[in-house]
Amino acid sequence: MSLTTHIEALGSKAAGAGRAGSRLAIIAAKSMSGVFARDSPKGEVARQMYIVGNKSVLFIAITMGFLGMVMVIQSGGQINRVTGDLSQLGPQFLKLFIQEFAPTITALMLATRVGAGIAAEVGSMKVTEQIDALRLSGITPTSYLIAPRLIACLFMGFVLTVIAIVIAFSAGGVSAWGVFGLNPTVFFDSSMVRSYDIAIGSIKTICYSTAIPIISGYCGLEARGGSEGVGTATTSAVIGSSFAVLLLDFIISGIGLTIFGGGV
Repeated sequence: MSLTTHIEALGSKAAGAGRAGSRLAIIAAKSMSGVFARDSPKGEVARQMYIVGNKSVLFIAITMGFLGMVMVIQSGGQINRVTGDLSQLGPQFLKLFIQEFAPTITALMLATRVGAGIAAEVGSMKVTEQIDALRLSGITPTSYLIAPRLIACLFMGFVLTVIAIVIAFSAGGVSAWGVFGLNPTVFFDSSMVRSYDIAIGSIKTICYSTAIPIISGYCGLEARGGSEGVGTATTSAVIGSSFAVLLLDFIISGIGLTIFGGGV
């Protein structure tokens, strides 16, 4: 292949990425405005909150419980080899989970379960021309389909993140007591948590909970063909949502560190 052909192929890919980005931005804007339009069916937000929250809580609780235990055992073992002072194990563990691990890991788990579900449902409606029927009825698909899921993810994202923190911290405390004999009153200490940690964790939760339904809904609306197209949209939703979570995590953490220097 000649250099000209390579340049044309690269330019075509760049143009395609630009068009996809613009369509995603339009869907994001319409979805956010659709939150206030109230075009969704009555009770749809509550139904989506049940799907996002109630059906995810066991999955997240088990995962975060084991993660909390493993992190405490690994961290405590390393500390014992260096200083042997485990008095800061609990406070630093809680600080790290509030600021970083609980919002991010919860969001990654929602991206795999909820994001895939949104893309599959919307994609199935797209390939069966139900989306076109909504447009012919004068209903905006983003307001009808994506907006209620956005509201549900925003609310339940906070609830699930709090549950993740409580489960992981509790499981970590049990591990610290059982493995290292650390007094629970020493482990369950929140003195190291600052307003900065809560603010950064909350901002991440809001951004993640916004990105997941919008990207997943976009992938569903872009589905083409039959069942194969729905499968491709589902895969793209999981990959895109997960990548967005990691990218937002890096950006928010970097901005927070640059502006506030790690908090006070």
